[in-house]
Amino acid sequence: MTTRTRTFTLTLALLLTLAGYAQKFEYKFQDPKLSISERTDDLISRLTLEEKVGQLMYGAPAIERLGIPQYNWWNECLHGVARNGRATVFPQAIGLAATFDTDLIHRIGRAISMEARAKYNASVANGLRERYQGLTFWTPNVNIFRDPRWGRGQETYGEDPYLTSRIGVAFVKGLQGDHPRYLQAAGMAKHYAVHSGPEKLRHEFNAVASRKDMWETYLPAFEALVTEAHVEGVMGAYNRTNGLPCCAHPYLMQEVLRKKWGFKGYFVSDCWAIVDFYQGHKVAGSPAEAAAMALNTGTNLNCGSTYPELVNSVKQGLTTEAEIDKNLKELLPTRFRLGLFDPPGTVPFDTIGTSWIRRPEHVALALEAAEKAVVLLKNDNNTLPISPNVNSVFVTGPTAAHIQALLANYYGVSESLTTILEGVVANTAPHTSVKYRQGALLAEPNHNPQDWFSGVAAESDVTIACLGISQLIEGEEGESILSDHFGDREDIGLPQNQIDFLKKIRANAKKLVVVLTGGSAISCPEVYEMADALIFAWYPGEQGGLAVGNVLFGKAVPSGKLPVTFPMSVDDLPPYEDYAMANRTYRYAEKEPLFPFGFGLSYTSFLFSDVSLSKAEINSTESTKAVTTVTNTGKYPAEEVVQLYITDLKASVATPHFALKGFRRVALAPGESREVSFEINPDMLKVVNEEGEKVLEPGEFQISIGGSVPSQRSIELGAPEYKQAELVVK
Repeated sequence: MTTRTRTFTLTLALLLTLAGYAQKFEYKFQDPKLSISERTDDLISRLTLEEKVGQLMYGAPAIERLGIPQYNWWNECLHGVARNGRATVFPQAIGLAATFDTDLIHRIGRAISMEARAKYNASVANGLRERYQGLTFWTPNVNIFRDPRWGRGQETYGEDPYLTSRIGVAFVKGLQGDHPRYLQAAGMAKHYAVHSGPEKLRHEFNAVASRKDMWETYLPAFEALVTEAHVEGVMGAYNRTNGLPCCAHPYLMQEVLRKKWGFKGYFVSDCWAIVDFYQGHKVAGSPAEAAAMALNTGTNLNCGSTYPELVNSVKQGLTTEAEIDKNLKELLPTRFRLGLFDPPGTVPFDTIGTSWIRRPEHVALALEAAEKAVVLLKNDNNTLPISPNVNSVFVTGPTAAHIQALLANYYGVSESLTTILEGVVANTAPHTSVKYRQGALLAEPNHNPQDWFSGVAAESDVTIACLGISQLIEGEEGESILSDHFGDREDIGLPQNQIDFLKKIRANAKKLVVVLTGGSAISCPEVYEMADALIFAWYPGEQGGLAVGNVLFGKAVPSGKLPVTFPMSVDDLPPYEDYAMANRTYRYAEKEPLFPFGFGLSYTSFLFSDVSLSKAEINSTESTKAVTTVTNTGKYPAEEVVQLYITDLKASVATPHFALKGFRRVALAPGESREVSFEINPDMLKVVNEEGEKVLEPGEFQISIGGSVPSQRSIELGAPEYKQAELVVK
């Protein structure tokens, strides 16, 4: 945009604003000069009981006598504007977490909000106000990915509460924007608060979690999004937590969310979760009773079909019209903050046009994210990167040309979905022979037993086997059509037919590179042994195939890190239905993993200096600074994710083995060194006691800095040697 164009646009917006302010409004709620509280009160005062109830539904009907159009609250943007046609498709959320890059995530949130406003403006201009066309986005999912069997874990930012908090805060701030008066789009923290499967049982399940586990693991990300990012919405989960439905839970919804954290936004039920009150959980005897139970506890908005019963709930004395008014008072301000009741043309985002949809900068951002998300798990004998001048490459496997392996769930679509096969072709020289045969099905043996693929591997300089899973196998309750477990996985390994296929390839391949797609940990020790090089690409979005190709051929250097632990076997996990954190995630697990949390190799090598502390002893009000120097000792310019972990060595209660407390991406040229420092404050050293209280105890703490979780397994797999120092709190 030129300076002249920008000036004209700003001048026009100002004139429109002044014109709107100068006009006389029929109703006070239409006047932008008044406070949101005044406007909300005025609007509520003009509604009949039936109209009030209608506005508590996710598909809020128009009120024509007041000039209020219909509004549908339900929209999604997990990794790009979803379910509404053309949009930039970024890597799935778990892949975004693998970047360990909060600046990148903020930029992605910002890009999504621009496309969201553009699509909203286009929809309204065409008289469209249906589901997935509004500005209230039910994203992000900040549940903790406690068990890799959960099909929806791909929607999260991984297993660590600190990483989840940092990625989530960055995303929400980017999405909602920083305008002093208006939200560009409204984000949401879901599913509050203790929710991670089983999918099949979610409508009747009771998740039992101790106060310690809740405040040490399950709640921190929600708290960060509310208190730091000022997220506009919170969604209650389907299940019960410690006996009470998450959408009618006085402790979680009122004591914690509203009072302790000071939440000022709106609370919505997960979709049709209130039906579960009487059909699944059996805590209510009728729809009217269920509706009143949810409303009285503070569920402001019903995604579902139950709240029309509130008219009967009032008649039966189960709730009151005053309670309905109270919930509207908490719900409606979001629409005012989005500018939905202001005169057209007066909101600064009204001028965002469709040129912002899949803008070249957004497409480039999707490529950057997909490249940074790729995790290199093995690279024997410098198999990677492959020379672009290689004579022959064989691409095979069920995910090489599988669009669903790019998209994951809650996705948008674009005209440029680049598969891994296409990404490989884009990176090879004109003389390179690239052959492709799918070779294997995704999750079942080939119907035709003839082997027309392994011989091609024998003839090729490099074989790239693209394996893994997709949304067809893991996902939400009803969408994964190849799942026998309602989207969850009973086994966390690859389908056996893929292992059998790879064995045939391995017997013939000169060099074997395996590319895995997936949204969760895949237990694949056999694959690790067979592959010369192994990368994990997640569900990498529309530019994912090009990103994988760029990494394979050295145009991009891998720098992603695992946001989840990859167990050796499903046998190493506690029962799926057990919500206790004991023996789960890198923080509490006792068994050695296949791949540790935070792990990821590079084409170069890094060296960490010893950790020095500005103060080796501090009191309860002091902070100290931990400093290391990172050096790129290899031959490729690359980025390393420097990670800070803290271990309490003298705690009075059980504490995590290691707890991530800081991370930073550092770009280094070959031979370049850079000092990296982390401030360690008393709050970072507090333990969570059995009552869920955070307390600082005197004692000794181990400070670890490196490129992965500080474990022997990380070193065995080739991670840089981590360095440690001891801190004493008096």
